[in-house]
Amino acid sequence: MSKNKQNSAPDFETAVAELEALVQQMESDQLPLEQSLQAFKRGTELLQFCQKALADVEQQVRILNESNQLQPYTDIDD
Repeated sequence: MSKNKQNSAPDFETAVAELEALVQQMESDQLPLEQSLQAFKRGTELLQFCQKALADVEQQVRILNESNQLQPYTDIDD
């Protein structure tokens, strides 16, 4: 995902809120075609961000369950 301020998602909750707002806008059928395309692209970025954040948390829970201690999970792909 792009690192500029417009396309970044500062945290999971903010990303989900923005994604929900985009879905509502797109479902209203009030957006012109070009704005709909941009909203779809942004929504895809946000969805990928949220899916990765959830996967990271899931991995932390697995680590906790295995060792009975929560350990920070670091994704080597970052």
